[in-house]
Amino acid sequence: MLRVGLTGGIGAGKSTVSKVLAELGAVIVDADLIAREVVEPGTPGLAALVDAFGDGILHPDGSLNRPALAEKAFGSDESRLLLNSILHPRIGQRTAELVDGAPADGIVVQDIPLLVEGRMGPVFNLVVVVYVGEDERVRRLTELRGMPEEDARARIAAQATDDQRRAAADVWLDNSGAPELIEAQVRALYADRLLPFERNLRSGTVVTVPPIVRPADPEWAAQGERLVERLRAVCGDRAVRIDHVGSTAVPGLDARDLIDVQITVADLATADDLAEPLAAAGFPPVAAATRDEPKPAYGVGGEADPALWDKRTHGGADPGRPVQISLRVDGWPGQEFALVLRDWLRADPTARAEFLEVKQVASAKAAADVHEGDATATYAAALAPWFDLGYQRAREWAERSGWSARG
Repeated sequence: MLRVGLTGGIGAGKSTVSKVLAELGAVIVDADLIAREVVEPGTPGLAALVDAFGDGILHPDGSLNRPALAEKAFGSDESRLLLNSILHPRIGQRTAELVDGAPADGIVVQDIPLLVEGRMGPVFNLVVVVYVGEDERVRRLTELRGMPEEDARARIAAQATDDQRRAAADVWLDNSGAPELIEAQVRALYADRLLPFERNLRSGTVVTVPPIVRPADPEWAAQGERLVERLRAVCGDRAVRIDHVGSTAVPGLDARDLIDVQITVADLATADDLAEPLAAAGFPPVAAATRDEPKPAYGVGGEADPALWDKRTHGGADPGRPVQISLRVDGWPGQEFALVLRDWLRADPTARAEFLEVKQVASAKAAADVHEGDATATYAAALAPWFDLGYQRAREWAERSGWSARG
């Protein structure tokens, strides 16, 4: 199933977004509601809180008196940890039950106010952030909820900043305007991205992009960082390292709108072991792409041995962010070339300008092909001679500069 993390600051309007998504068919898992559910009267959670903090945390009707609990639980680090030890496992268990109970082809949206603060973004296929400026949020909290302005600003200040949320966001929904505007955004998100993402995830379909060179996008770096963090969550210690590579990792360089990521592994058996977890996380395998072309083609000893250029390749199921993931063995020439090429292009403006010119010519040649597959092959063939020479030039730069793949 597709798992989406939904978050935003207090007063931003997450509930409005959740409501529209639920109407469209998404399964909503609300962290705040679960936190209340696990301490309702008669639950083991409430009984455990009473055992830990006394019956002074209860209202006369037996329900939880939250201010009274807060006064006792947040008085010291020890009591706060005790509170968390009681609540967090129960919240986690109930969340898992709701997620596991969703249909296999479902779109599960987990509404988590502190998703960014808890650094939970990498466990989701997509993170959606609802945004409203601070002054408008304060107005909504004071006028609509009756909260004192001082309290409203304090609550906002205690949460993540807008910059932190933007860094975590795959989708940024601006809820500053009229209700019908945010509803239109949510409906477009559901139809244009979430539904096709779920279908691609279920069918193992990789999203491709035509070989068109686009103007450099400053968002590529942040998108690469989020992908690297997601892949780290999937691979764990089976990855030696994970890097954003390729043209989109070079600031200011025009490129295809395709994020290249390299997962370095100890051996190809590890790469094969990762195939299923990667596919389940939204990164289906590209079965035909199992080898890079040796460089240089005319051969320099063992580096031209085709076996040392073997790899495994995955793509992305997200229609909003095409990606190419190459799993290469640590220390093999293809693995080192991906890293040194990126760093050489970052450091050498002349090489960068030359590479851009070659890409633009390749893109123009590819434009003559009607089918995307043929165009991609034409584009790659046009770039191959430059890469062939670039391999040697990048190595020479590495020797001069003292570059090392180990950083």
